[in-house]
Amino acid sequence: MENENAKHEKDYIKAYQEKGYTANFRFEEGKLIASDSKTTYSPNDIHIVADHRYEGMSNPSDMSILYVLETNDGKKGTHLLGYGPNADLDAAEFFKAIPEENVSDKASIDF
Repeated sequence: MENENAKHEKDYIKAYQEKGYTANFRFEEGKLIASDSKTTYSPNDIHIVADHRYEGMSNPSDMSILYVLETNDGKKGTHLLGYGPNADLDAAEFFKAIPEENVSDKASIDF
């Protein structure tokens, strides 16, 4: 099996989109927002069904996490979050606040 860190985030995003995870989410003012509908979500509304961590190939401090998400109202999509020295701390705290029972790897794919 190839090292997951060697795969690019775009490869996984494309694969998840093919599985129906097509919504894009952005973090703003303490909420996750669906880009298409502008619906806002709190941590209790979100289910993380897979995640993949990355380190930059040329710069190890370039780190990110791809979250694969489902919402309580049925949206399925992804959110890419930087972590490490350049992290958005508010967004990181949001994802930490998602209840543990809402976190699984039920949709996880591997290349």
